[in-house]
Amino acid sequence: MKKLFVFFIFLLGYSSTSAQAIVCSDADRQKFQDKVRQLDDMDIKDFGETLVAIGKTFIGVPYVAQTLEVGDKESLVVNLHGLDCTTFVENVLAFARLLEQDRYDFDSYTDALEQIRYRNGQLDGYGSRLHYFTDWIADNEKKGLVKDITAEIGGSIVNKPINFMSSHRELYPFLADDANYEQVKSAENRLNSKELCVLPREDIAAHENRIQSGDIIALATSIEGLDVTHTGIATREADGRIHLLHASTGSMQVEVSELPLADYLKQISKNTGIIVVRPLPQKPE
Repeated sequence: MKKLFVFFIFLLGYSSTSAQAIVCSDADRQKFQDKVRQLDDMDIKDFGETLVAIGKTFIGVPYVAQTLEVGDKESLVVNLHGLDCTTFVENVLAFARLLEQDRYDFDSYTDALEQIRYRNGQLDGYGSRLHYFTDWIADNEKKGLVKDITAEIGGSIVNKPINFMSSHRELYPFLADDANYEQVKSAENRLNSKELCVLPREDIAAHENRIQSGDIIALATSIEGLDVTHTGIATREADGRIHLLHASTGSMQVEVSELPLADYLKQISKNTGIIVVRPLPQKPE
């Protein structure tokens, strides 16, 4: 196992006594530098295409589950050698922000990652992490980083209570702490007060022309209490169809799906459709 070391930074809006830990291996710090050099060669004007180009630099990186569950205290984990589907999307979006802002230092990267990963952009314990992806969408939409366009492209409202984490408390070691448990319950209550819009699986092919390269695709599920089981990035490939660029649990690495998204989803028995989220450039294009 790689030896981990911890960097401490002072977060904007926190007092000097509220420094947060960043967990990053030497190898991942080097990987960050390598990624920055790759970004320096990019000059892509369209923000969606930029996201796809950055995402494709991760192709072949292994899929690793639970990379954020490190230690006994929530820390900002940097792991570029192993990604799950959500940390893949988060890292692509974070690096896109660096490229857009023309800022390539490590602190700017970790600031971007924290902004994306945590409620209101601030790490404040396990409960501040955006565990449910629909919560991730809502919070990042509030920050102005993304826009949920599912309703605009043919989605429909789904009535479904979201409570998987609180109903399966034993699966999440951090939920043994009552404060963490109550924070997660509060997040579930907020989600259940909002409408969930999903583009049904059988309608995806008909509306595929309205999905753009760079859109974030979240796979809705019929699993009780759960909103989303997987996520990735839309990419329109040479066949003219939308495919999924993602950290795959099939090949166990980052890849572009061999089949177009609409056909790929037919292989997933519990998939009910998709949520489509458009990342927003912070600078006018």
